[in-house]
Amino acid sequence: MNLYAKYIAVHLKSQMQYKTSFFLTIMGQFLGSFTVHLGLYFMMNRFHSVDHFTLQEVLLCFATVLMAFSLAECFARGFDQFPLMISNGEFDRALVRPRGIVFQILAGKVEFSRLGRLTQAILVFSYAIPTSGILWTWDKILTLILMVICGMFVFIGLFLIYAAVSIFTIEGIEFMNVLTDGGCEFGSYPYSIYGEGILKFLTYIIPLALIQYYPLLYLLGIEENPLYMFTPLLALLFLIPCYGFWRFGVRRYTSTGS
Repeated sequence: MNLYAKYIAVHLKSQMQYKTSFFLTIMGQFLGSFTVHLGLYFMMNRFHSVDHFTLQEVLLCFATVLMAFSLAECFARGFDQFPLMISNGEFDRALVRPRGIVFQILAGKVEFSRLGRLTQAILVFSYAIPTSGILWTWDKILTLILMVICGMFVFIGLFLIYAAVSIFTIEGIEFMNVLTDGGCEFGSYPYSIYGEGILKFLTYIIPLALIQYYPLLYLLGIEENPLYMFTPLLALLFLIPCYGFWRFGVRRYTSTGS
C-alpha cells in the first residue's frame, strides 16, 4: 500500500504540472455529468415521479452510481486503457517485472480528472440525502456506504473484463461501454423502470441492481428485510468470474511484437 500511495502521489504531481489543463478537464467532467442531472431534473419536474419514485429518490440512485463509477474510473483507469498497453508493448514489460500485473496496471494510471464527476455526485448527495424523507439510522448509513464502495468494485470488475477481452481482440471493443458508461447512465434511474428482463440481467449477470435498486428499496422502507441491506456485498462475488476471465486471458496472451 505504501508503494501504491507513492504512485498516486507521482500521478497527482504529474497531472498538476499543467494546472490549467487539469482543472479545465475536471470542469468538463463536471459539466458532462451535470447535463445528465439537468435532463433528469427536467423530466422529473414534468412527470413528478417515475415508477413511483420521486425526484429525491431518483437522485439517490443517480449520485450513488455516479460516485461509484467515478471512483472506479479514477483508480482503475489502467484497465480501461489496457488495449494501448498491448499495442505499444508496455504489457510485455509488465510481465517480466517483479510485481503483480494487476498492481502494475492499477498503479500505472490514476485519473484525477474524474474528480469532476465525483464532485457532482457529492453535490447531488448533499441535496438528496436531507430531502429524501429517509430517517438516516446507522443501518441505512451503512447501506449507502456499501452501495458506493461495492458499486465501485463492480465497475472495476467490468473494466477487468474489458481488459481481458482486449487480450484476444488487441483493440478494445466499444460494446463494453454499454456496460460501463452505459451502466452509469442507466443508473440515473432505478433499474426497475427498464423492465423485468433488464432488471433480471442486472441482478444475475451484471449485478448493478444489487448495488443500486435493491438496497434503495431498503433505504426507502419499501422492503424491511435486512438482507436487502447486504445485497451490495453479494455483488462482490462478481469479481470472482471477472478475475478468472482475466487470468484466462493473461495465460493465453501473445505479444504483438511492438
